[in-house]
Amino acid sequence: MDSDMIILETEEKLNKALENVDKRFTTVRAGRANPSSLDGVMVDYYGSMTPLKQLATISVPEARQLLIKPFDKSSLSSIEKAILASNLGYTPGNDGETIRIVIPELTEERRKELAKQVKALAEDGKVSIRNIRHDALEDLKKCELPEDNLKALEKDIQDLVNEYNKKIEEKLKEKENELLTV
Repeated sequence: MDSDMIILETEEKLNKALENVDKRFTTVRAGRANPSSLDGVMVDYYGSMTPLKQLATISVPEARQLLIKPFDKSSLSSIEKAILASNLGYTPGNDGETIRIVIPELTEERRKELAKQVKALAEDGKVSIRNIRHDALEDLKKCELPEDNLKALEKDIQDLVNEYNKKIEEKLKEKENELLTV
């Protein structure tokens, strides 16, 4: 593999790591209804664990309310159990046709807890970026390049890593502001 390919591949991996952090940030709710907060909910549907979003439409009729309308009404109680078991802090209300979830106001303590959670997610992202850098540097060493070229490429990779770490920091600040603003 040549050095240009290594740089391109590294940038692609860094981009994916950033997207992953961004995606994980959306699962942390900030007191507003967000259907993606239910992305991790798995429902026992006829003996197999199925993602909730495959069993129902999830909409936001009001700013702090989620409405779940299952395609198969017989799955209502299973969906309700799965939401309760998911530890999201949601209390589903079942009216026989749909499930409504009213998102509770966040307390100061809960906001700080969520901010810590977001910091941990950002740190995970930075760890994966460090791993990507490590792999890229190892790949460069295998290319048997002249010392000067190797140093220049290592600097390029470090610049990329710094840029992506900065992007994660910016996203972290944004999410913390969102969480801590009442």
